[in-house]
Amino acid sequence: MIRTAKVSIPKFQGSNLVEAIYRFFLYLAIILGGVIFAVPFYWMIRTALMPAWQIYIFPPDWIPAEFHWENFKVPFAVFPFGRWFLNSFLVAGLGAIGTAVSSAVVGFSFARLRFPWRDTIFVVVLATMILPEHVRLIPTYLLFAQLGWVNTFLPLIVPSWFAPAFYVFLLRQFFMTIPKDMDDSAYIDGCNPISLFWHIHLPMSLPALGVALIFQFTYHWNEFLHALIYLHNVNNYTVALGLRLFQGQMTANMQGLMAASLLAVLPTIVIFFFAQRYFVQGIVVSGVKG
Repeated sequence: MIRTAKVSIPKFQGSNLVEAIYRFFLYLAIILGGVIFAVPFYWMIRTALMPAWQIYIFPPDWIPAEFHWENFKVPFAVFPFGRWFLNSFLVAGLGAIGTAVSSAVVGFSFARLRFPWRDTIFVVVLATMILPEHVRLIPTYLLFAQLGWVNTFLPLIVPSWFAPAFYVFLLRQFFMTIPKDMDDSAYIDGCNPISLFWHIHLPMSLPALGVALIFQFTYHWNEFLHALIYLHNVNNYTVALGLRLFQGQMTANMQGLMAASLLAVLPTIVIFFFAQRYFVQGIVVSGVKG
């Protein structure tokens, strides 16, 4: 009896090849996109460290001939940049905290409490996002002028404590993903709505609160229009206004301007680096579910 050996011929893995090609071009596009977006940031760092004579030469040099770290001292020597940084931290920090606290309370009310005209009021709250900011600019300025808040930080901070509509929607969507069985169990154990919010919903909403804090801190840190309108004293300027003043009065000192700009963006980069887990998790949970 003659036994014939079976020879296994490898099949052509077409699907694997297509997937490999797809991943190659996908990673290539990601790398190219990252490089394109990183070039302006590198250009700012390169200009901040360059000597003045090397900035305007053509073709431009990508690497500084000498590293002039003293360029970072120029903004603080000419203008009160230290005071402006403190002002920005005060406005951005209090504004972000106010947004998170007020939006969490209002979002929980829309998601879990039953009261008349709840859905209608929620639609009206969302409708406020349709109004352009420039339409509300003059009425709000007249209001703050009557209150005597012009040339103070209050017009930049207080509105954030009244639950901006976008973050109310975000947190409401997050609270609606929490199972209602937990509410029923809490009510059986004697919880009231305040205890339910404070002990159960608020600890579980840290990812969404992180999104609100990051977004609002970044917004207030970079906010220019309202700061320009309400802040008149140079000592009350924020970093955004200070950079514009630096650019207007010291146009020739490009290395100092880039050094100040680099220092201005560092806080938002550091905060996102340490809080990116909450940012990504909050975007996924609040944007996909609900």
